[in-house]
Amino acid sequence: MVEIYEGAEAIASCDIIYNTEVLIKTRFCKKYRVTSLDEELREFRTKREAKILGILEKASIYVPRLIAVGKYTIIMERIHGVLLRDTKQKTNVMKKIGIIAKKMHACGVVHGDFTPANIIISKNKIYIIDFGLGLITNSIEEKALDLLLFKRSVDKKDFEIFIKAYAKDNFEYKKVIGKLNDIEKRGRYQIRTLE
Repeated sequence: MVEIYEGAEAIASCDIIYNTEVLIKTRFCKKYRVTSLDEELREFRTKREAKILGILEKASIYVPRLIAVGKYTIIMERIHGVLLRDTKQKTNVMKKIGIIAKKMHACGVVHGDFTPANIIISKNKIYIIDFGLGLITNSIEEKALDLLLFKRSVDKKDFEIFIKAYAKDNFEYKKVIGKLNDIEKRGRYQIRTLE
């Protein structure tokens, strides 16, 4: 097993299981939290992330295929490709990403960190990865925060292509974009709702 990265809440490693390359994401203990609370949070967040992957896979949104779930560990397919943030061909895929975001939100899933760092282009498919901050919610504000994060991480032209695709045939679009505008007017108070 080879460690790939360590984030704020988890360590990601890769390994080969039954001739399949997998990514193993393990949420680690936070020493500053009360042990029982820490264990409860890690278990809840692990199960929630696995559930999100299942919801999106059923909706035909490309996400890493879930292989197994433990108390604090998710084993999933490892996706090889190019992160959106590292490609110069962003404009060509913005429309597709807008459609993906619309479908994801229609499923009641919010990514929580919807940026080009969590989008992989692999074999002409667009995968959304790392739902560690994801929520299962129909909150218009949370959906608007997904859009705000994306807006801040791409250039204006790319966002315009993205948002046009997100808006098409989206009955919630006006509410979400209205909330996005409200959030932007708040200035520095643009934070996610705490659980």
